[in-house]
Amino acid sequence: MDPISQGTVAAAFAQSAANKNNIAKISIVGFLAGLAPDLDVLIQSSTDPVLFLEYHRQFTHSLIFIPFGALIVSTLIFPLVRKSLSFKTTYVASFLGYATHGLLDACTSYGTLLFWPFSNERITWNNISIVDPLLTIPAIIFLAVAVKTSRRRFSFLAVGWIVSYLALGLVQYERALSSGIKLAQSRGHSAERMTLKPSFGNLILWKSIYQYEDSFYVDAIRAGRTLTWCPGETIKIFDYQSHLPDLEKNSQQMKDIERFRWFSQDYLGFDDDKNLVTDVRYSMVPNQIAPMWGLVIDERQGTHEHAVWWASRDLDDESLTLFKEMLLSDNYTLR
Repeated sequence: MDPISQGTVAAAFAQSAANKNNIAKISIVGFLAGLAPDLDVLIQSSTDPVLFLEYHRQFTHSLIFIPFGALIVSTLIFPLVRKSLSFKTTYVASFLGYATHGLLDACTSYGTLLFWPFSNERITWNNISIVDPLLTIPAIIFLAVAVKTSRRRFSFLAVGWIVSYLALGLVQYERALSSGIKLAQSRGHSAERMTLKPSFGNLILWKSIYQYEDSFYVDAIRAGRTLTWCPGETIKIFDYQSHLPDLEKNSQQMKDIERFRWFSQDYLGFDDDKNLVTDVRYSMVPNQIAPMWGLVIDERQGTHEHAVWWASRDLDDESLTLFKEMLLSDNYTLR
């Protein structure tokens, strides 16, 4: 999730350990603790483009690391609040705030290593977008009122709102999934696997990706009062023989692709124009395959040369208009 949402959710849960005399400071401690796990973005390499993908949402987001992460945060913060908060109170607030981070990230589609070091599976519950104002803004309002009035009941209202909204995301996911399965069946396809993710900032418009034979089918599903389809595009599944037949086996670029495959949960496509191995899960418009990031491969490079990271989040006026139409309109095939 975005930093504001992470801090807000963390502050809401930390406030549950506050009393009316320290609710403001507890909120700050929880907010900072909720941001701390994302310091793993500092683990980068100027030469290895996949390193940051491997370590972001890794050990700092693991459930087993929560007590240690909270201890680090509380140790750093305590000298600043020692006149009004005990170390125990600071640690509890840090623990509650830190603990929310990995769980909230797992609600998105990016993938979080909750069970590291016992498992390298990227957990994705796909029940909320990476940014969703409808989750964050009401929670901020409840937290502000809690601080203003020194009443924890508003903290619990914030927590209740957060939990209820995430639960709504699960309901919407199941609705969209059932519609996605029917869409595949209407084409005579038996989907070998399928994933859905909410589009930017809402729980109504979902991106559906399913595999059938050697292709990924990408569509948008609108889960409003009724379920509607926004048919999309198709892309061949990435294959070395078809797309990069001259890439040297066991080269560093091939190793980078396999690391990227793990990150993308094996939803790899290929853009011939850019010579780009792409993550099919992500696009700015949910029924399109235009990639947001990937690895540029040069088959002429040496064995030890890394692939090149490529990213683009440009949304032109035409794409923005299309996105708004899909989000707000029911004028698509009804199922």
